[in-house]
Amino acid sequence: MKENVNNTVLAIVAHPDDAELLCAGTLALLKDKGWRVEMATMTPGDGGTVTLSREEISAVRKREAASAAALLEAPYQCLECEDIFVMYDKPTLLKVIELIRRTRPRMVFTMSPSCYMVDHEMTSKLVQTACFSAGVKNIETASPPFFFTPYLYYADAMEGKDRYGAEVVPGMVVDITDKIALKEQMLACHESQRNWLREHHGMDEYLLAMRAFSAKRGEAVRVRYGEGFRQHLGHAFPQENLLEAELENYVK
Repeated sequence: MKENVNNTVLAIVAHPDDAELLCAGTLALLKDKGWRVEMATMTPGDGGTVTLSREEISAVRKREAASAAALLEAPYQCLECEDIFVMYDKPTLLKVIELIRRTRPRMVFTMSPSCYMVDHEMTSKLVQTACFSAGVKNIETASPPFFFTPYLYYADAMEGKDRYGAEVVPGMVVDITDKIALKEQMLACHESQRNWLREHHGMDEYLLAMRAFSAKRGEAVRVRYGEGFRQHLGHAFPQENLLEAELENYVK
């Protein structure tokens, strides 16, 4: 069945601030090309605090995520899984399938299949399966089946490393030099995370760390700042590089 598919790009990540760290610059470039941007997280990031209750930090982080998304005029939604406990199971997968069906994206960005945190890896697996399964009519959700397999792209692993600390090499790098200030502005919306990262990860200068990694990705392709991606090219997924076709000279 042929679908009438709009130019919507959906970023589905594990936690608030993941998209801002990994793919916000590319989302901004697509928005400039006329694409509708939508942003979603699997969890509200309810583990990311040393002082607040689960309910308190969830409310704070969802507000921060919505504020960041608003800078791209993008709606934000949370699938309300529990931080640290994103599971590849039927109830969670149905949530992601319903999200795909409801938003009907042509392009989807998600987490790297291999990363330091299992929440990231599970999100990646869930999104891949949901993109493949959204058109299966015998899987019932609130929205009707979506008979189009989206173009699926995996963003960089955090710090460009897999769970073993080995380098994850992107298949392409998007030149986000023109959007680094907006990317930084979006990340700055997540004010609650600076103290958390300092206490738990031993990581300060949240924004500088983002710029440093973006500069590392850019240096590899001789631009100032970049974001890395790999396209999912498995059976039944689109094989053309739509991201490159849309962003032309920005993709290296």
